[in-house]
Amino acid sequence: MLKTVLLIFVTLAVAIGGGAGSVWYALEASRGVGSVTIGQWVTFPDFGTPQADPYSRARFAREGGLSLGQAEGIAFTTNRDTAGALLRADCRYQLTGAVPPSRFWTVYATNAAGRLLPPVGRLQPALQSRELVRLGDGPATVEIGPQPVPGNWLPISGSGPIRLVLTVFDTPISGDAGVIDIRLPQVVRRGCDD
Repeated sequence: MLKTVLLIFVTLAVAIGGGAGSVWYALEASRGVGSVTIGQWVTFPDFGTPQADPYSRARFAREGGLSLGQAEGIAFTTNRDTAGALLRADCRYQLTGAVPPSRFWTVYATNAAGRLLPPVGRLQPALQSRELVRLGDGPATVEIGPQPVPGNWLPISGSGPIRLVLTVFDTPISGDAGVIDIRLPQVVRRGCDD
């Protein structure tokens, strides 16, 4: 009898622990269920829509994000540079390349938990498309780092891993098919303060 009770207890512990672990992994994974990867960027095109899978809905509810309809916009995140290394707050990066066609876009930096980084002086760690300096007809280049640089500068502070979030608004991109065929800017590491 004791053997049967012990077997039931072990089976329940494994089942509950395994189920809880798999849900935690699915919600924490940056490239999980419902995601689309484009280069170093990841997006969840069905976030906030009725077509979203249960894991995407749970992740969205837990993060408390603002739901954008597919016709309103789409957010892309990255925590890696073009070499595959994790983005760090004590490094300098260059965001270069074209942004998908849109009426307006923003880029901002968060910590690994998704919280906005603290301001650098009076400057927030964010930029939007209407405040960029452009040279000619080409795409704008954004320098990202803790030290000011001339031109477009996205100030970041602190230490540890960071994420960049690029959100495009009022864009013709919609659904998985439109997202897969686009090109996104690259995040190139320029150096670190090691």
